[in-house]
Amino acid sequence: MNRPPLRVTLLLWLVLTLSVWNGLRLWTSLAWHNILDEFSAQPSSTVIAVSSAIWMVTGIILIWSIWQKKAWAANLLIGASAGYSIWYWSERFIRQTPHPNWLFAVIVNLALLVFILYTTKLLMREAHERKNENPKIE
Repeated sequence: MNRPPLRVTLLLWLVLTLSVWNGLRLWTSLAWHNILDEFSAQPSSTVIAVSSAIWMVTGIILIWSIWQKKAWAANLLIGASAGYSIWYWSERFIRQTPHPNWLFAVIVNLALLVFILYTTKLLMREAHERKNENPKIE
């Protein structure tokens, strides 16, 4: 069995980590629902649960599609990373109080997006090469 390149392995670990993180957020928002509502946590426990469930399911689908070498995995990866970044920054600006570490968050976010785009190019190239290796015989 061919081992995936290091970039793809790191990408899988990144997606797995974010999926587990959102799974923990989902569990916590459900387990501590009453306490979060009692103290009027922002965003509400329902919003946290829904967003966590969406990102956890997206991550699971992404891991499966990359592992199975699906041709559409690269496009889903680009869309999910853009969506996650937009969601993160909208939550940060709309619902949270300002943090002094905004520059660090910008640098990490941009570095991860560059890594994801770089790895996506590899995934697209592999999908294209697999398609050329197995042409349909007519």
